[in-house]
Amino acid sequence: MNINERLSLLREEMRREHLSAFIFPSTDPHNGEYVPDHWKGREWISGFNGSAGTAVVTMNEAALWTDSRYFIAAEQQLKGTEFQLMKLKMPGTPTIAQWLGKVLANDSNKEVGIDGMVCCTSMVEQLKMDLRKEGGITIRTNWDPLALIWNDRPAIPLNPVVIQPLEFTGMSFKDKLQLVRKKLREQHADGMLVAALDDIAWLLNLRGSDVHCNPVFVSYVLIDTQKVTLFVDQRKLDAKVMDYLWENNVAVDDYNKVGDGLRNYFEYTILLDPNEINYTLYKKCNAKEIIRGASPIPFLKCVKTETEQDCFRRAMTKDGIALVKFLKWLKPAVEQGGQTEISVDQKLTALRAEQEGFRDISFDTIAGYQEHGAIVHYEATPETDVELKPEGLLLLDSGAQYLDGTTDITRTIALGPITEEQKKVYTLVLKGHIQLAMLKFPEGASGTQLDVMARKDMWREGYNYLHGTGHGVGSYLNVHEGPHQIRMEYKPAPLLPGMTVTDEPGIYLEGKFGVRVENTLLIKPYIKTDAGQFLQFESLTLCPIDTAPIAFSMMTDEEITWLNDYHQMVYDRLSPYLNEEECDWLREATKAVMK
Repeated sequence: MNINERLSLLREEMRREHLSAFIFPSTDPHNGEYVPDHWKGREWISGFNGSAGTAVVTMNEAALWTDSRYFIAAEQQLKGTEFQLMKLKMPGTPTIAQWLGKVLANDSNKEVGIDGMVCCTSMVEQLKMDLRKEGGITIRTNWDPLALIWNDRPAIPLNPVVIQPLEFTGMSFKDKLQLVRKKLREQHADGMLVAALDDIAWLLNLRGSDVHCNPVFVSYVLIDTQKVTLFVDQRKLDAKVMDYLWENNVAVDDYNKVGDGLRNYFEYTILLDPNEINYTLYKKCNAKEIIRGASPIPFLKCVKTETEQDCFRRAMTKDGIALVKFLKWLKPAVEQGGQTEISVDQKLTALRAEQEGFRDISFDTIAGYQEHGAIVHYEATPETDVELKPEGLLLLDSGAQYLDGTTDITRTIALGPITEEQKKVYTLVLKGHIQLAMLKFPEGASGTQLDVMARKDMWREGYNYLHGTGHGVGSYLNVHEGPHQIRMEYKPAPLLPGMTVTDEPGIYLEGKFGVRVENTLLIKPYIKTDAGQFLQFESLTLCPIDTAPIAFSMMTDEEITWLNDYHQMVYDRLSPYLNEEECDWLREATKAVMK
């Protein structure tokens, strides 16, 4: 069934339900960035498979909104369908409400549908207000057309849940629960519903595999002053996990009974995060008072324990070993011929899989050669896969899930001769990466205040990028973790010791090439003065940065010193685990450079 046939089926059902439009967000009942196949309704109806986007279908038109990471990919994937691409944050792009107001201006029926189970409360509430201003358009939230028209819809996963041992977490479930309840008391809340799957996995010290690349499991947790209840399909839980939950006084109920749990909630107050809890469940809660506020768990989860920090370093060592083996292999293999974007992805994954504790990749690898590197979230398919040649640039963004931790790294590699433009762009990106990595800053600063360091040199030359500069990374959890970020848009979450964050500036020239350089960093104390505590970054990622594309005349002495010091650390940390031939290659790849 093609996209246009799916739209026809949808419109038949919309006509029966007297709806003039239906909205498909990219999220699931847990407001996840990456979702199980069961809830990929936006992808099914539109054909666009990016992680962020919203599709809207009326009786005569269709449109899809997405951000700059996916502009090029979305244009390609929407070809041949009715969907018009709406580029978020670009001049002239209407909001969903504005577009619907215009398209439905002459319709007598102005009711729009959206499934309240897959939309967070704040989104639905804002949409209601926005649509009301566009000619009195109303919203219905209690209908899911996919249940009727998606005949081969995948089931909700039933993968087993496993215990994440204390040796990897550094804090027991009971200690975490005590911290959460303390934070709830500070907000005058007797309990809370936890819907975010990585928050549940972190809190309970459990892991799963229900979401591609993310070690989480579909569930909810309801906390009150007396008990904790896990709502989950119990077929996921073996005897060992059930015993663990019983020992920790965690009750277990069926996943589909979470609504009953909220209706029967006996405490006076409950914290419901409107940016996390879906609209349908929010409306089912019978607590005397709903406290609207941010869940405390992301703020606790993002500050890693000393154990988690040590585990990250172990995971990065394993990842570095695999990456050195890969990079040593790469250029000779390309020169011999026959290597493609997909084949190098498979090679790197195979080398990572050889490492102890490897569980999965942490996201789908981005291996973009030349012009494909300009597609920020490019993923090679058999239709787009191209052969690599001993020339030009390969952008390789990849990561792995180890029991010890989660990795995320980007390297842009010169496979042979490159142009002067490529050298200039590569050097500007590397300078941005180094300037941020070297930065010292006061505790409590937000990532927005740091972001300019990665961009200032490229801005001077008229370049920019529209994605964020850095995101948190989970401890054998989701590769994207908040609440802190480094980006141009205001994000008030403070940066604190123990947080992980990526450093990944880039420049992308459509139809030509893209460059990105990324390490995962750990925030650590620097010095304490009369002005307060200052912080610095430790580069956790261990992998050579390609020096061949650098225009050294553009580099400062301080930047070259940082690069040489980083490379010396990479060699010192990885060489004990490599054979003689690999050590020789690494020694050459990390040798000191100068202007």
